[in-house]
Amino acid sequence: MADFSKYGGASREWKAVEAAFPSPAPDGSSVLEKRTAANANREKTSAALMTELADKVELIDVSIPARDGFALEGRLYWPKSVPKDAQPGLYLHLHGGGYLFGTLSSEDAICSNLAINTSDKGTPLVVLNLNYRHTPEWTYPTAWLDAQDGLAWIHATAVPQFGVDPAKVVVGGISAGAHITATLVLEQHLGKLPADVPRVAGQVLMIPALVNSQCYEPQLAQLASPKVSSLVENEFAPILPVHIAHFFTDLLKVPAHPRVDDTFLSPGNATAEQVQGLPPTVFGICGLDPLRDQGLLYARLLSEKAGVPTNVHLYRGVPHGFRRYGPDWLSVSRDWDATMEDGIAWVLKNPTATNTLDIIVHGEETM
Repeated sequence: MADFSKYGGASREWKAVEAAFPSPAPDGSSVLEKRTAANANREKTSAALMTELADKVELIDVSIPARDGFALEGRLYWPKSVPKDAQPGLYLHLHGGGYLFGTLSSEDAICSNLAINTSDKGTPLVVLNLNYRHTPEWTYPTAWLDAQDGLAWIHATAVPQFGVDPAKVVVGGISAGAHITATLVLEQHLGKLPADVPRVAGQVLMIPALVNSQCYEPQLAQLASPKVSSLVENEFAPILPVHIAHFFTDLLKVPAHPRVDDTFLSPGNATAEQVQGLPPTVFGICGLDPLRDQGLLYARLLSEKAGVPTNVHLYRGVPHGFRRYGPDWLSVSRDWDATMEDGIAWVLKNPTATNTLDIIVHGEETM
């Protein structure tokens, strides 16, 4: 039985962040007002960072047709160091934001850095930022289907038009985007996507949500006690306490009483047989996160029970979404960046499985 509670607690650096940036008081704003404010802040932060990146990367806007005729926004980030005939790999980026927040421009700095730095380290890479549709206007499973349509577009359009290597397509996401990623990759593996879409080379799951809150019983059954669950230990964690996580998922309007074995909704509840043969998978997990155990249990399932190559990183002492504060405040931010950049390169090297859950721990001892 698992007990990951040793990874809980806050680091000294995080305590300093909390002191410098106290949590704002509830302001009574509507869902749409919250989204507008959050997106504006994310876009402002990204734009400031892009001042140092703009001359290193070309941004190419594209329109991606969804199955219902909606035109999805997409943006390619092509490092200027990568020749147009280099046949680079492609990373499909699915942003975080609780299925509610995020725009095309809010991801410019993240995607540019990822494309530039991964390429500079020796793995030529372009990034496709897919702005999937958000709540509250678009409910479950719209965003998940948008991701499927984005993957199909890559092979139907990006491969012939831009010359990316169809054998080097990696899918990854952060938080809600990691949830969508895990479903997308598992659905393809289970033969539920069109057969003419080539298998993805790997997936990157950063601070993933993998199980719907109505379907958590199989997760608790794997723990030594419900009391050691990260949902209990980190119930009131910074940034994403449990009640805020429920606020986001409630907006999805998932039908009541979903099946716990519905792997489209809860890929973290898949069986070893279902995940056996998945492509190499990178995990980035925070110790001070209610979602911690979902990520670690899925990593254990893939590595120990299904023989899937895994690369598992745990950021000790910091909560879900800590990366927004950057390396000036949290040194472990550099480890986060390296996990993604080096992780993409790792999956493209066709790594072998170790059949053990090897967790690489980053960050300070907790207080």
